[in-house]
Amino acid sequence: MAKRSAGLLIHRQCAGALEVLLVHPGGPFFKNKDEGVWSIPKGEIEPSEDTLAAARREVSEETGFEASGPFIELGSVTQRGGKTVIAFACAGDFDVSALVSNEFELEWPPRSGHRSRFPEVDRAEYFTLPVARSKINAAQSAFLDRLEQALSG
Repeated sequence: MAKRSAGLLIHRQCAGALEVLLVHPGGPFFKNKDEGVWSIPKGEIEPSEDTLAAARREVSEETGFEASGPFIELGSVTQRGGKTVIAFACAGDFDVSALVSNEFELEWPPRSGHRSRFPEVDRAEYFTLPVARSKINAAQSAFLDRLEQALSG
């Protein structure tokens, strides 16, 4: 069964421009990657968990930010690997220097027998929509379009 994740597209106005918060995945696989690997803060939905509750929980676990509504439903997308991501948007001005992320454990380097801990998210940053479109996972770029449409209409 394909995995389902929920997340939040947090946005703010800065100097008259709409900015969105994206996070960079932690760990050795993404260390030197930038374009196309950033994401909305998101994570797996627990069985029988409310989707919005899962999105809020995951944002808190990955960033330390406690999001409050109102929330805008942005629908879902399916990423290349088959994972479905369901997103909501909300306004928020998270201080990215206060980022606190949970961690995961991984054998690194591979087949070394050595286990290391890495943050799930190693950076968070606000981007204008044109920059965010080049940074975000390609499938998730639809959330940027949907947010822009929801805020203009």
